[in-house]
Amino acid sequence: MIPPSPYPVPHHSTARRPAWTSLPPALRAAVADRLGAPVVAARTAGAGFTSGFAALLSTADGGQVFVKAASTAEQPHLVDWYAREAAILARLPGGLPVPRPRWTLSEAGWFALGLDALPGRIPRLPWESTELTATLTGYARVAAALAEPPAELTGLGLPHLADLARQDILWWEEVAAGREPPPVSPAGTLDRLDELVALESRLPGYAAGATGLIHGDLRADNVLVDPAGRAWFCDWPWLCHGPPWFDLVTLLLSAYADGLDADALFADHPASAGAPADALDASLAALAGYHLVNAATPAPLSAHQRWSGTQALGWLARRQGWC
Repeated sequence: MIPPSPYPVPHHSTARRPAWTSLPPALRAAVADRLGAPVVAARTAGAGFTSGFAALLSTADGGQVFVKAASTAEQPHLVDWYAREAAILARLPGGLPVPRPRWTLSEAGWFALGLDALPGRIPRLPWESTELTATLTGYARVAAALAEPPAELTGLGLPHLADLARQDILWWEEVAAGREPPPVSPAGTLDRLDELVALESRLPGYAAGATGLIHGDLRADNVLVDPAGRAWFCDWPWLCHGPPWFDLVTLLLSAYADGLDADALFADHPASAGAPADALDASLAALAGYHLVNAATPAPLSAHQRWSGTQALGWLARRQGWC
């Protein structure tokens, strides 16, 4: 029905971000003051799908920091995300491969977050076996640490995947009820609409009993591999209560697209332990609908969502014997 396919846009060059020199002078001065030295170089992050400022800043004294920033008037949603990420990162269990926040500041109508600079790069796609193994091993460690999260983290009032699914992830039911137009999707998709609705509807129930926390947006472009081959996990504003196998599914979409045995990678990973027998299928159905229905967004996000939805649907179709 739907064969695996390469990523449509180089995932290290999807972002459209402002340059350091385009930020308000008062904000740049405040950041430099917080860093204790003038900024002499700024390498803008190419990955991601937001328009917020994100760059690795180097200072005259040899220091480095990764800075995210957004306008409070024009990008209030990004300000909320960055502030939430700062609070989450400060409370994650120690020793995990995640960046730690150094400071936040508000200046000239902007909010900025300074994070530890992580040495490394986004994994190459198609996946190299060593980098995929490092990423899966690293996530197993993260998932284990978040299985019983500290009270200071859960005290933030984090959302639950079950509620998020009902509110914003389950779209096939909307299509079936005529409340949402059918998405642009591979031929034969609507012939399976009843089955897609039934599968996606199981996700909230499966996620409802989870007491641990998950990343909530685990993709290859939210991973960095350092020179020692260790995987680091970035971009944490979507932390939520949920089962770790859901993170595993979102990460493995790219492995399926590379033609790897994603079923075996899922089944063999510690994060899938105890998952319902059709948890993978329910997740794939939900992700397919979410991405395909929401693919009418500006490029390059639209290309990413159409690709993600198509791969989720293709993986599900193969597992269900629809093709």
